[in-house]
Amino acid sequence: MKVLVTGGAGFIGSNFIKMLIDGNELHVVNLDTLTYAGNLENLSSVEASKAYTFYKADISDHEEVCRIFEIERPEFVVNLAAESHVDRSILEPGIFVDTNIRGTMNLLEASKKYGIKRFLQVSTDEVYGSLGKTGYFTEDTPLAPNSPYSAAKAGADLICRSYQKTFGMDIVITRCSNNYGPYQFPEKLIPLMIFNAVNDKELPVYGDGMNIRDWIHVDDHCRGLISVLKNGRTGEIYNIGGKNERTNIDIVKTILEILEKDVSLIRYVKDRPGHDKRYAVNTDKINKELGWKPFVEFSQGLKDTVQWYLDNSEWVQHCISGDYRNYYRKNYENK
Repeated sequence: MKVLVTGGAGFIGSNFIKMLIDGNELHVVNLDTLTYAGNLENLSSVEASKAYTFYKADISDHEEVCRIFEIERPEFVVNLAAESHVDRSILEPGIFVDTNIRGTMNLLEASKKYGIKRFLQVSTDEVYGSLGKTGYFTEDTPLAPNSPYSAAKAGADLICRSYQKTFGMDIVITRCSNNYGPYQFPEKLIPLMIFNAVNDKELPVYGDGMNIRDWIHVDDHCRGLISVLKNGRTGEIYNIGGKNERTNIDIVKTILEILEKDVSLIRYVKDRPGHDKRYAVNTDKINKELGWKPFVEFSQGLKDTVQWYLDNSEWVQHCISGDYRNYYRKNYENK
């Protein structure tokens, strides 16, 4: 069995590929354009494996995508390639439309042409919009994205739905809550706060810090993706979440506590435009149909994640050079 994974050098993608290769008789083809968040160091443990092939390519390039499909003839496609940071989508929304919508359509066209057995679109709970103090997103919640990032992901989901309905393709969609764990690029909340705290730098927190997210360890998410890839029903959507709701400020203070740093490092900054107040997903469907549930307990998972970043400081240093530093200055220093 051959699986083509797009965006495989990123945070979730690299963890997914390593889990997919481990103990499964298959070949993984990784297609990644290696943007600022794509790092082949994440996959150093499998790069010499005969079960792994890498192509540097952009899913927005239709001809190149078709060329790779022609060479490799994958049976399954898992689309993890995406511009994924909300802040960046506010600054440069066009890039998100090109990659997340046009790129997904290119993959669907190639998959249709070459007779892919199953296409897994990896999406986000952000497509549902924002929740109040109570309730949960279900797979039937209407789409109401509030950022260019989530709008582009919602558009990609709808393109996938249309190809399943119109052309009868075997397509499934997953929508996951906030991930954390090793190899996450340090622009996202948890690794950013770890890095800044370790270096006694200010920790920028949007607004009052009371925005709520449901957190799931990346390993649990990857297990969910494998379950859906193998056994999910055609045309269905599956929410994947950790049932770990935390305010942003609670996350930040817990990281400071783990690192034995003072809360005086926290600096509240101007809130992000269109900042969703709360995300939380109902996971009954994937629990009941596929028997999936999260295993990593959050408090231990967060401690392990902090330790991973402490043990891999060289990896972090490689990430924060160049483009990331320019972005950080533009996005935070003048607030």
